[in-house]
Amino acid sequence: MTNIYVGNLSFRATEDEVRSAFSAHGAVTSVNIIMDRETGRSRGFAFVEMPNADEARAAIEKINGKEIAGRAVTANEARPRTERPQGGRGGGGGGGGGRYNDDRGGGRRSYSNRDDY
Repeated sequence: MTNIYVGNLSFRATEDEVRSAFSAHGAVTSVNIIMDRETGRSRGFAFVEMPNADEARAAIEKINGKEIAGRAVTANEARPRTERPQGGRGGGGGGGGGRYNDDRGGGRRSYSNRDDY
């Protein structure tokens, strides 16, 4: 089984259009257009699985740089997914008080103990 990454995909491209482009070069097991969770819109890339490695390589050669749904796409063998750290975005750090509401005093400084006033 060969997994193919298809990038620069038109946001209007459908699974049928992608499947049709790759099916011209061999059997296609699945097409997965990646959608944005928040907007429900395509993120502009997809993954295509083809069971035959030779057919997959031929499809990559023929489709890379060609148009699907009016846009020239990039096609190459997908790299294995790497594990990402768990948790939210951007790293840790605790929450806590606001900018001026913490243990360092915060707010305007008091100058009441200066002799100048």
